[in-house]
Amino acid sequence: MRATTITLTGAGGQIGYALLFRIAAGEMLGPERPVRLRLLEIPAGMRAAEGAALELQDCAFPLLSDVEISDDPRTAFDGCEIALLVGARPRGPGMERAELLAANAGIFGPQGAALGDVADDAVRVVTVGNPANTNALIAQSSAPDIPPERFTALTRLDHNRAVGQLAAALGANPRDIDGVIVWGNHSATQYPDVSHATVAGRPLIDALAERRGGVDAAIAWLDAEFVPRVARRGAEIIEVRGSSSIASAAHATVEHVRSDVLGGFRTSAAVVSHGEYGVPEGLICSFPVTSDGSGYRVVSDLGVDERSRRLIDASVDELVAEREAVRSLGILP
Repeated sequence: MRATTITLTGAGGQIGYALLFRIAAGEMLGPERPVRLRLLEIPAGMRAAEGAALELQDCAFPLLSDVEISDDPRTAFDGCEIALLVGARPRGPGMERAELLAANAGIFGPQGAALGDVADDAVRVVTVGNPANTNALIAQSSAPDIPPERFTALTRLDHNRAVGQLAAALGANPRDIDGVIVWGNHSATQYPDVSHATVAGRPLIDALAERRGGVDAAIAWLDAEFVPRVARRGAEIIEVRGSSSIASAAHATVEHVRSDVLGGFRTSAAVVSHGEYGVPEGLICSFPVTSDGSGYRVVSDLGVDERSRRLIDASVDELVAEREAVRSLGILP
């Protein structure tokens, strides 16, 4: 079988490092599919990427065809079939969100342009680096010849966090929880929605009501504890361990691509909006999605109650504000 070319940006960073070995072991694309890795780094990160490449060789992965390292996006993305945009400018002390967006536009704009010029015609692009939704929009807008549907942003981490919190609250196995949705932006405004979720085939809200002493108490717990904790889980991890989520972000990226490329159950991903659920067209917003292996598609026939509508709209409003902030910089059309 021909090797699939996967390009990973920020390959010398911690999430990139955690990803490389799982990809090479076949966890992303399956145990029969060879991979070719292209590692893109800034000059300051090249030595770290080179060290990771040495370790990959030392693992003698049967599925790993070869590894190349570059600090040139056109070289790294040449023939790329899956692009994992992990490297991003983190928010520094005192940095306003507009400054963060501008700094990342200088990264994701050129990367999107390079993808448009040299990537494989069927490339799929996943943005992991934050602010992920708007970084994905910047990259997509810079590659007008690539269908917008090929660009996605990672909210599988938020989805997994929500499932993990619910499993702990219910004393359930995560595999028994289905139908959770993360809506909106990968930020503190995101909305993890359980109104369509089940646990072992039973409405999840009913199971929560039994544990919490009624439906009103269950909803109060969702509003006061569950929703804000999922949304702020990244900050909680930084506070506890002194650095950001690494293994869980890498795991979610593996699952996001596997579900997209190989197909799977309904999950959450940020994809381009075509107006579903009232989300303005062109935004890259998290929705309930499914894939048959040909790419994520929005599950568009779910009901949205008044409470959910309010929370979804708040996150979508933030995405619109981010888009307008980037547009004001002359980056988006």
